[in-house]
Formats: sequence, structure tokens, C-alpha cells
Amino acid sequence: MNAPTYELYYWPGIQGRGEFVRLALEDAGAPYVDVARLPAAKHGGVAAMQKLMKSHALEPFAPPFLRSGDVVIAQVANILFYLGPRLGLVPDDEASRLGAHQLQLTITDLVAEVHDTHHPISIELYYEDQKPEALRRSQAFLAERIPKFLGYFERVLDRHGGRHLLGGAMSYVDLSMFQVIEGLRYAFPHAMAAFAPRIPKLVALHDRVAERPRIAAYLASDRRIPFNEDGVFRHYPELDPAPSKRR
Repeated sequence: MNAPTYELYYWPGIQGRGEFVRLALEDAGAPYVDVARLPAAKHGGVAAMQKLMKSHALEPFAPPFLRSGDVVIAQVANILFYLGPRLGLVPDDEASRLGAHQLQLTITDLVAEVHDTHHPISIELYYEDQKPEALRRSQAFLAERIPKFLGYFERVLDRHGGRHLLGGAMSYVDLSMFQVIEGLRYAFPHAMAAFAPRIPKLVALHDRVAERPRIAAYLASDRRIPFNEDGVFRHYPELDPAPSKRR
């Protein structure tokens, strides 16, 4: 019997929150269709995504969402909670599944704060309309929130043996942490380079994920959308100034 083909619905030009789901599907070698990236002639595009959103009884608030047969699941952590057991990306016991969900929800909190560094006032305003506020928010984020979040994940990783956030085998939370580190390095390269010595186990985890055969192939393919200034992780040099040279 053929494996099910999952349908992922997300904006076609950005990695964004949809990338956390893509990484799980890619690592598992699961067949999936990135619907909004298909042409309209193949029943794809943003219109197809919006049509399904509005026609479903439990309408998703926003992409990403996943269709698996008759089931439609929204919210990244919820999607991965569903996919994890089916893709072999979470241990079988209930405590581990709930632990993975807990960690993924914490990643969701972190990603929301990343977004607010460049849109601290309103998502309806352009970044250029809130640059002074974005600078203040970014300074606080880098000084206070990055150490708190990444320090937490470094401790969790250490307590589970240093290789995987849940201990044992690779899970979808490890894949998501890879994306967090990648995204933060893109958005704040100077700050992350300075902070890296404080999170050596997370850095090593990131590197192990990047070397996984299916992930490496995905990263080298055109399926991986490059980071850009329309997604969650954005690089504005003025928000991440280079450290002053010591005299």
C-alpha cells in the first residue's frame, strides 16, 4: 500500500512557519505536495489555499495547515504533533510525545518573538514604518530573550545526553531547532556568532541535522526557498550591527 501524500498549504515565496513542517516531511522522505507553489492549472496557487481555508468547517486561522485525507490540521506545533508518530519522528510513549509538543510550543513562542523584532507595532505596517521601535525591540531580544530561550534549550539538550532534545533518536523538535539556529544566523549573524560559544551543544545538533542525507539533499535543492525579507527570519543590518573593533 502506498504511503499517503500529504498536502501542505503555505505561502509560496517564503520559508516562514511552513518550513518547520517541510523539514519533518523531507527528513522522513514522506510524499507531499506544497500546494500553493503549484500552478493554478494543477489546482494549486494561493487561491486554492484560500478556498480550502474558507470551505473547511473548522477554518484555519492562517497558514500553514496540512491536509491528510479528510483531516485538516492547522498550527505548526499541532501539525507536528500529528505527523510525529506517523513519520517516526517522536518516540512511541505518551510522555515523550507530550514532551516534544511542549518543546515545539516553546519554539513557537520564540518564533513569534523573532517576528516581533521587525514588526513590533503592527503586522499591518511595513518595517520601514516602525524602524526605531524595531531597533529597540531587537536590542532587547538579543540581550535578554536569545539567552533565555537558547540557554533553556541548551540545558534540555545537555540533560538528555547532548545529542537530541528528547534523548534517543532524532525527533521533529531537533529538526525545528535546526531551523531556529539557521534563521537566527541569517537574521542576526553578528549576535549569533558572539553567542555561539555559550550554546555548543545546540550548534553541534544543528550541524548533525544539516548532515542528515535527506536534509542535506533538501537544502541543496530548489525545494528549499532561500531566506528573504518577507519571511519570519529577516536580515536588516541596522538591527544587528557588527561589534566595535577593540582598540
